[in-house]
Amino acid sequence: MNGIHEHILEILYSEEDLAAMCQRIAREIERDYAGKEVLLIAVLKGSFVFMADLARQLNIPCSVEFMAVSSYGNGMSTSGEVCVKKDLDCQIAGRDIIIVEDILDSGVTLSYLKKLLTARGPASIRIATLLDKPERRKTDIYADYVGTVIPNKFIVGYGLDYAEQYRNLPYIGVLKPEYYS
Repeated sequence: MNGIHEHILEILYSEEDLAAMCQRIAREIERDYAGKEVLLIAVLKGSFVFMADLARQLNIPCSVEFMAVSSYGNGMSTSGEVCVKKDLDCQIAGRDIIIVEDILDSGVTLSYLKKLLTARGPASIRIATLLDKPERRKTDIYADYVGTVIPNKFIVGYGLDYAEQYRNLPYIGVLKPEYYS
């Protein structure tokens, strides 16, 4: 390996690990929404890879939407202020929705987003996150579907970035400190 792969200190979750997490979460969603259609709402940009893989694993009717919401900018920690950069293109009133997130970290963005979407009257609203980092939580929010709980390390890959880089890695790894400090 060379190029950006050399920036990775260690691989935490391989392609196979990530595929298994997506399959498990899909089975849980299918169980909970048997006979229903769900609307998956990806929180861009980080969750696009996870949502694509999750949607392909689902064996129930689903549609997809995208929102761009951020409290990070190009930094490593939340600013605490949430900005909606792209809103939904459809109505969600009366629909069963699942917010799909790459990582539940501080919880600031997801807490804001859940309140915003709840006010629009969906039939139900749940959260699916690939990664849960509870050590950094600043709000009282939890995911209904979790791929795995992760340690408090600075990770990239599989949609997760640092300054818009590393999203294209097929695995999740720990970024070497010299590349973000």
